[in-house]
Amino acid sequence: MKPLRMPALFLGHGSPMNVLEENDYTQTWRELGEKLPRPQMILAISAHWYTRGTAVTAMENPRTIHDFGGFPQALFDTRYAAPGSPELAQKIAGMLAPLDVHLDHSWGLDHGSWGVLIKMYPNADIPVVQLSIDATQPAAWHFRLGQKLAALREQGVMVVASGNVVHNLRMARWQEDGEVYPWASAFNQYVRDNLSWQGEATAHPLVNFMQHPGAALANPTPEHYLPLLYILGLRQPDEAVTVPIDGMVMSALSMLSVQVG
Repeated sequence: MKPLRMPALFLGHGSPMNVLEENDYTQTWRELGEKLPRPQMILAISAHWYTRGTAVTAMENPRTIHDFGGFPQALFDTRYAAPGSPELAQKIAGMLAPLDVHLDHSWGLDHGSWGVLIKMYPNADIPVVQLSIDATQPAAWHFRLGQKLAALREQGVMVVASGNVVHNLRMARWQEDGEVYPWASAFNQYVRDNLSWQGEATAHPLVNFMQHPGAALANPTPEHYLPLLYILGLRQPDEAVTVPIDGMVMSALSMLSVQVG
């Protein structure tokens, strides 16, 4: 019997406060965890592990990283004690060869990863490893890295990437329901309009996202956008791309989530 191909997800993670709060976005993450096939392991890719070179967590018990400030103590007290998987880390390093992948024993799970997984799988009973995002590489490289990891989906591994396709905190209006900037809406729609595009990485409209006139405002730095490219790279020709939820908060932060498969 052919193994079930696991879906792949990009989740717009938004504020760390989503860990403590319940809203439409966290409810969607919870429902995804309940309705999707249960993975044997999870590969997390977060905007918040932005490195020089490529690393993957390879410890038995990754720590919960509270990489934020100015939030309630309850958030710092929260732990997500999912086990790691040195075996999966080694497999990923092998799949990406000859790329030099550092087997990391110091990072753990940052809030971009555990902040969504704690809603999807609150029992923290599925092994999780996290892959870093190499800040020195162009967008097409990240898309192709996703392509190289596609076989993991046939082996019981769910890839869960998180970021925000529009992420400009310098221009954020801190009231949740403030009027959305036109450039933010336009770029978010551009992403939605091109999710199903298929073809060579260098021609993909979402790989070439900086061609959009609003891209520089939507993403003053690319780390929150790039996780989406891994998920699009994982897509197989026969698969649909769907949007479990979308929305804008603080005028300049997209909560768009994307599901492949």
